[in-house]
Amino acid sequence: MAITAGFPAGLGDGVSVEVRGRDLATGEMTLNIGPQHPSTHGVLRLLVTVDGERILECRPVVGYMHRGFEKLSEYRDYRQIMALMNRHDWISAACNEVGVALLVEKMMGLEVPERAQWIRTIICEWNRILNHLVFVGSFPLELGALTPVFYAFREREEIQRLMEMATGQRLHHNFFRVGGLKEDVPAGFLALSRELVGRIRARIREYEDLLLGNEIFKARTKGIGVLSAEVALDHGVSGAILHATGCSEDARKTEPYLKYGEVDFDVPVGENGDAYDRFLVLIERIRASLRIIEQANDLVPAGPVNLRMPKVVKVPEGAAYIRTENPLGQLSYYCVSRGEKTPWRFKIRTPSFNNVSVLPHMLRGVLLPDLVAIMGSMLFVVGDVDR
Repeated sequence: MAITAGFPAGLGDGVSVEVRGRDLATGEMTLNIGPQHPSTHGVLRLLVTVDGERILECRPVVGYMHRGFEKLSEYRDYRQIMALMNRHDWISAACNEVGVALLVEKMMGLEVPERAQWIRTIICEWNRILNHLVFVGSFPLELGALTPVFYAFREREEIQRLMEMATGQRLHHNFFRVGGLKEDVPAGFLALSRELVGRIRARIREYEDLLLGNEIFKARTKGIGVLSAEVALDHGVSGAILHATGCSEDARKTEPYLKYGEVDFDVPVGENGDAYDRFLVLIERIRASLRIIEQANDLVPAGPVNLRMPKVVKVPEGAAYIRTENPLGQLSYYCVSRGEKTPWRFKIRTPSFNNVSVLPHMLRGVLLPDLVAIMGSMLFVVGDVDR
């Protein structure tokens, strides 16, 4: 007979396990992980039902950082919206900005100067590397590897100096404008950008030496958190998480914007869709960005970086949609205008929301300690989930 002493009535379904020759009744437990917990990468709450150490069900609870960016945008003029868009994914500020600029320019029928387009491309790719380095450093940290995070922030500091040189800001750059840039990049920017490409490329090998051949890292990530391409596409997952499944969908390739159609680069993909492949794809995406920057550095022409714009920007009546490849995945903006200086409707499709939506599928049936490895390999920023 199962031993049930010490278990509240109705705790579970009466699953029994043998302990020293006796049956011991077990039951399901519901745990709250978060909303403030290291494993959740921010203010995210996971309702996890477990039987022993096995996860039976997981439900993400979002909304703890909701700040109403979409509604705020409808009460700001088009120039002010740019500052808001810096902040929903705070480690991808430039890549957030460029979508808004392209959207408004599309609605107004503007053709931005060539120099501005190339500089936008360079800054967006450096911003992409900055984003990826955060996850390249933090993921191993959660598995017990302390060294990589120091390496990652060493590289981040050097790139941040380059970004600060051009924009004056380290995090919320606010450098792009409707019609071009806030101002031209200073003398020496492109030379430093060229120098950094070689330096960062050489250092990427250190991450591979530290982790990709490490037996502990492989044991904690290979075959863990497997996601198929079919499930990923059904949930609207994008970015490195989708690429790790073998699907190479990338807006820079399928719908080129800025100058991505004029440079040569590959979209790296994985084979198994597990946590190991997601890390491997991140490393290769950094290499791909360096390849884009290397080409763009030598293709920036002389000339203006801005169009002559009125003091008050009014967008003609109509609606437009544009999508870009944010570091975390597909970022889309949709705007409806009534010919005023503010949008009538402004909608954001952020990658992090869809990336989080696949967690119930990925965590079902895995062991509780593997939750940390899976969460570390999922690319999302909670502000980008909640907007």
